Amino acid sequence: MPHINAAAALQISMLLFALPAQYFISQWYGTDSAERIQITGRIIASWSISTRSYLSLDAWADRLKLWLSKTRNWYYGENKAKSAANEVKPRSYLAESAHVHSPKPEYIKFRVGQVIIHRRFGYSGVIVGWDVKANTPEEQLQPRYPPVKQDLKDTPHYRILINKANGFGKSTAYVSEEEITVIMGLEVYHPDMETYFSGYDGSKYIMQPWLKKLYPHD
Repeated sequence: MPHINAAAALQISMLLFALPAQYFISQWYGTDSAERIQITGRIIASWSISTRSYLSLDAWADRLKLWLSKTRNWYYGENKAKSAANEVKPRSYLAESAHVHSPKPEYIKFRVGQVIIHRRFGYSGVIVGWDVKANTPEEQLQPRYPPVKQDLKDTPHYRILINKANGFGKSTAYVSEEEITVIMGLEVYHPDMETYFSGYDGSKYIMQPWLKKLYPHD
């Protein structure tokens, strides 16, 4: 039995396809020779494109390279995303940490949403966060707390939005618990109030849902 290569097989297939194709064209497009020639040309062109796409080893090789490239990009992209997720995030200071503060130690006297007055400087403000002890870079703690007050570093600290009505130069503060006292019936004016709170009930501010999740016991 003679050996038939791929090219010969393709030629035989085209010859076998030609007869039913001519019958189909004559049945559907009538006897007009010009129209039949035009339709035949389109079919031959489509057949030629299909054979180049699906019977060519080069075409299949290109498809394989494309698939491998997409797979490689997906694999390395997934690993990069996982690596980024596992990286240690920079530490948050000044009661700005996004971790949930629960359980709340009993020695934390004040709550988020309470209005306070600074004992020394006299400004008022509202508490928007707290730490169980001073959470700030050591180089900032040293000048703030001299040797005789080093023990204050280990006491609760609070982040404050300072009342703009006081005319105080700063807009926020980070203070120890002994520096502030709570006051009732005083409203605070600050451009970031609506970010943290949804309203005021006369004694304290009502936390926004996202803040309540961070301080569920306040």
